[in-house]
Amino acid sequence: MSQLAGQLQLKAVATLARSAARKRTLDIIQSPVLKKLSWLFHGFSTRANGGLGFVPHETREGVQQNRRQYLTALGAPANLVTLRQIHSDVIHVITSPPAEPLAGDGLITNVPGLALGILTADCFPVLLADSRNRAVGVFHAGWRGTVARIAEKGLGLMRREFGARPEDVYAAIGPGIQQCCYEVGEEVKSKFNSQFAYAGELFREIKDSNPVREKYPLLFMNMRAPGHGDLCVKLHLDLQDANRRQLLSLGIKSSRIFASSECTSCNVQRFFSHRAEKGKTGRMMAVIGIKESGARKSDEASRG
Repeated sequence: MSQLAGQLQLKAVATLARSAARKRTLDIIQSPVLKKLSWLFHGFSTRANGGLGFVPHETREGVQQNRRQYLTALGAPANLVTLRQIHSDVIHVITSPPAEPLAGDGLITNVPGLALGILTADCFPVLLADSRNRAVGVFHAGWRGTVARIAEKGLGLMRREFGARPEDVYAAIGPGIQQCCYEVGEEVKSKFNSQFAYAGELFREIKDSNPVREKYPLLFMNMRAPGHGDLCVKLHLDLQDANRRQLLSLGIKSSRIFASSECTSCNVQRFFSHRAEKGKTGRMMAVIGIKESGARKSDEASRG
């Protein structure tokens, strides 16, 4: 292919992407709990919003266009702050858009006019909002971040920086991979056991349904000693409940915690799923922030 033909092809792809973006009907999930706070904007994107992360099969122009449309639909400013996510417990306090990209998995602020965003494609996004002091946080909670207590540390940092108290906090856990689809290994269970007294309640053993195995069991015999595991029994982790319990343990009221029941892996028509799509997928974005306008009076929801 000549250089000119290649350039024409790229222009054609970009034109089609812009056209698709203009025609797209946005599908944004919002928490009824967070919607009580009139000074707040927030949302969890879906596949209908297009890819919002810079992954190899997406064009930078297309992602930027998708992000602009998404923020506009949320009523959010263009000052979007995101991270190079590394499955950690690193949290940044944001007072202005950073000059250089940040690495970590959590963002907090009390500055109006900033949109804090976390990208996901199976991991759970966690949003926190302090109704009294008007401070917010967004956290990327995969299993590593959850074991590292990123939500707990996030609220701790909000308390240190902004005076946030659990009794004033509202929380939302967005769509992610639910226990039905989240198979993990014994090493993950061991990590959770080392951190949480209730870890055993987060795991479920599911017997793998295999008609061939059931008809010809001798073909699947292994040399493992008795009691050392059945290869057809799979461990499934309830990562959403792990984060919900973490929020409850902080003292946040259960009535102020929203947790989406939708599974990203089960429903790839609506969501991007890294696991279900073997890594070749886009990214969704959870966004939260403080509106620039509005008097700083006690919100009615803070007394609820």
